[in-house]
Amino acid sequence: MRLFWIIISALSNMFTVLLLAPLLEGILRKLTAWVQSRQGPPLWQPYFDLLKLLGKEDLESGELPVVQQFSACLALAAPLTVAGLLPLGSSAPLQERADAILLIYLLVLCGGATLLAGLSAGSTYSLIGVSREMMTAITLEPLFVMAVVVGALNIHSFRLESVLDGSPYAAAHFPWSGLIMLGVLAFSLQAFVNRVPFDIGEAETEIMEGPLMEYSGPKLALFKYAQMVRLVIFAALFINLFLPLGNDWRFPLGLVVFWSKVMLLVAAITVIAATHARLRIDQAMRYFAGLAGISLVALVLAVCGF
Repeated sequence: MRLFWIIISALSNMFTVLLLAPLLEGILRKLTAWVQSRQGPPLWQPYFDLLKLLGKEDLESGELPVVQQFSACLALAAPLTVAGLLPLGSSAPLQERADAILLIYLLVLCGGATLLAGLSAGSTYSLIGVSREMMTAITLEPLFVMAVVVGALNIHSFRLESVLDGSPYAAAHFPWSGLIMLGVLAFSLQAFVNRVPFDIGEAETEIMEGPLMEYSGPKLALFKYAQMVRLVIFAALFINLFLPLGNDWRFPLGLVVFWSKVMLLVAAITVIAATHARLRIDQAMRYFAGLAGISLVALVLAVCGF
């Protein structure tokens, strides 16, 4: 019976993320329009967009249709699985059956699905987008891995429920490593959710959405939905790692506090995206390389107990 309720709780987390992700995307679009002095689309437009794409014919225009279908499903399945592991204003449903290593693997799969999608499409633009995504991933993905590892070193455990509870600040001495990783993740979060100025792999004005150029209909809907879900997932991960205060308060106060912080973080991401121009791939690589060097310093400090 206990296992049954754990499964129900995990599915509830996934359903909550699926339900709220398009709404947060709608708020993002509306706030972007407000910053740029435009009226913008209605808040419900992302729901309409997804329904319209799901109702279209599923055209097969790539070189490996089976791989394209698999990558579209994987793109949404991986972040939804992460949602089942996260505390979203309440205890994590699957916290006893997962650890930080599994979380890292699932986050890598989120990016890997886009690479697989572009490679299976086979067009020139998609291959350019894949090459950019791969170059970005090499320097970007280790940043989140090091943030998780710093937290695990500070608490001497890879238990997910402990890592996702402000663990970077749990050093024996002053938490220099946690504060450094807070800065690193704050300056790279925009890239993890694939927003301007770091949406280089899908640059619409340059390579026409890159890896997703050959996709339409339901498969494109899955990729668009996955991108909306990623925004929620990485915002939740950032909050649980670095801003956990109030998340464990009694229901419904903890739930309200958690989602309020998610909204504020999404608003910050939106303002940055609306007021900055897209970086070139070489500029982004130098930027991420600098953050990687700083995160290595934090890793060394964590090993030393700071």
